[in-house]
Amino acid sequence: MRTIFSQIQKVAETDLSVLVRGESGSGKELVAQAIHQRSPRAERPFVAVNCAAISRELVESELFGHEKGAFTGASARRIGRFEAASGGTIFLDEIGDMPLETQAKVLRVLESRSFERVGGNRPIVADVRVVAATHRDLEAEVARGRYREDLYYRLKVVELVVPPLRERLEDLPSLVNRFLEQLASRLKRDERRISARALARLAEHTWPGNVRELRHAIEQAAVFAPGDAIEEADLRLGAPLDPRGASDAGSTTSFSEAKRRAVDDFERRFLTNALARHGGNISQTADAIGMARQSLQQKLKELGLREGGTSAG
Repeated sequence: MRTIFSQIQKVAETDLSVLVRGESGSGKELVAQAIHQRSPRAERPFVAVNCAAISRELVESELFGHEKGAFTGASARRIGRFEAASGGTIFLDEIGDMPLETQAKVLRVLESRSFERVGGNRPIVADVRVVAATHRDLEAEVARGRYREDLYYRLKVVELVVPPLRERLEDLPSLVNRFLEQLASRLKRDERRISARALARLAEHTWPGNVRELRHAIEQAAVFAPGDAIEEADLRLGAPLDPRGASDAGSTTSFSEAKRRAVDDFERRFLTNALARHGGNISQTADAIGMARQSLQQKLKELGLREGGTSAG
């Protein structure tokens, strides 16, 4: 990530269009925000648009706005995202999901630096810096005729590639601390710490959801952790890779045995976390997870857990 931050610093000083690429949840919007915050436009708006979340019928109005009466339901003039970002940065997330007809209009904005609202005829200056992002293979989309080659090259003046979290686990401590700091500020409460064992557990996870998954895991743990620090038991993650378990495709372990181990591991983690959230109180835990008290006690015995949630062996 040091290489990426160095690239961010260099590109931020320019006004060039930037294409940020990486897997879903890898932190592409964080990169876009960093570019904006380090640019001469930092005091002006940063407007993010998820192109995949807007319907084909509304995407043009969403981006460029519309005049009153432009279409059925347009009861008043509406300012679009390009206009709202005037003087600042517009972040076009999931640009690879944009319809072809809209791609042509975005290309025109990038070339002419102006646009018109839907139903309008007055040109509006597009004083914006464009940062786009995608997890798609745009070259393949261009080859299939699903993406405009001219727009692709207009967006890809500078390209930054964000590696998945599993390839940069050394970034975990700084990311975790940042998320805890942001959560404390948002909730207006003291910042939580994270234990070394909890950090080690995070490093064992494969993070298919990347930075987004990490943020959710940390926020959830920080909210429900009973103590001042997030411990390993507070983390709700899948089972770590285990050469003796189901994740070892080359193991001689039978399917039924691998499945049993995986289920036991899940039940042990789930019940340990549930007990921790309720201070080890069996009755409260049983009510919260929808089990009879006697069934919970029997399950804890089967898993070798004491009633407080710790291992009996």
